[in-house]
Amino acid sequence: MARTLKSDRWLFLATMLLVGISVVMVYSASAVQAAENTRVPMYFAPWFKQLVAAMLGVGLLFVVVRVDYHTFKRPAVIWSLLAVVAALLLVVFFFPPRNGTQRWIAVGGLSLQPSELAKLATILFAAALLERRMHRVNEPAYALLPIALVTLGLAGLVVKEPDLGTTVMIVFTVTAMVFAAGLSYRYVFGVGMLFLTAMMAVTLMFPYQQKRLMTFMDPWRDQLGDGFQITQSLMAVGSGGVLGRGLMHGVQKLYYLPEAHNDFIYAVVAEELGLWGTTVMLLLFGFIAWRGLRIALAAPDRFGALLAIGITCMVAVQALVNMSVVLAMVPTKGIPLPLVSNGGSSLLINIFAVGILLNISQQSSAVAT
Repeated sequence: MARTLKSDRWLFLATMLLVGISVVMVYSASAVQAAENTRVPMYFAPWFKQLVAAMLGVGLLFVVVRVDYHTFKRPAVIWSLLAVVAALLLVVFFFPPRNGTQRWIAVGGLSLQPSELAKLATILFAAALLERRMHRVNEPAYALLPIALVTLGLAGLVVKEPDLGTTVMIVFTVTAMVFAAGLSYRYVFGVGMLFLTAMMAVTLMFPYQQKRLMTFMDPWRDQLGDGFQITQSLMAVGSGGVLGRGLMHGVQKLYYLPEAHNDFIYAVVAEELGLWGTTVMLLLFGFIAWRGLRIALAAPDRFGALLAIGITCMVAVQALVNMSVVLAMVPTKGIPLPLVSNGGSSLLINIFAVGILLNISQQSSAVAT
């Protein structure tokens, strides 16, 4: 095993900065509402649960970085993980809906979002299979069909919740990995066309997706109805200016902007820390993308390279999509900002994934020396 000191320190520091920002901004976005809701114990408040999740995540990171990433390609590990994820994605439908969706397994004040684990499970499965079959990646029945069956199977359960945003991320990430493994451009084009067709079909199947699309086209048309969330987000971003109103001095989070501490926390950052704060966060995610791709290029084997590409795509692309939603550049997707948005499942899974990246970089440095 390579020495821990040889892991990517810059990736570690960027991740810790984002986790630190998460704790501060979730507190800023939710503390007032939590304080006024005296019926809810303090340890159930969003900011407190986020703090606990961050502490557990940091401890988990130091454990995962010492686990040889080749452990995650063992068939017993992968198939057990896929079975657990599939079971959890089925169990979630036995729990009452929250905001019209069934995405969480909630027991008491604790909750688990299985779709977050599904993203990592599909990445591990795709990386392990592609390592063995990438020499025949352009043979659909041999290399692509098994990946498609598992990916679309899990994605189908996620979209049923419904959670179209996470579904898109799962399919997009696995597609990027297959392309990196050497898939021909003609297959990429074909998959892209099928994916767009499926997206259109899903949009027609779910009325709430149609409303989101119409709202994206003109959010100000119904700014007190379907367009309320995105217009409040734009108001928060615009009112922050260059320097922001100051930490804890935001207005839109005070019962104006729905899900301020969840999917729209980037709007709170924009209002309170201004352009400089949002730019720093954007640069941090860009830096993580750069270090992740650098680790993929230097990985000691194909499994490590493909795994690094998948994890980097999972974090960086999702961050870009979330920021774009907040700025009304793409339709609302309902996906969190990785490492920042409130949510223990998302935070722990993303920190776990970064730990795997750090282990890959650790072993890359050992090979180089």
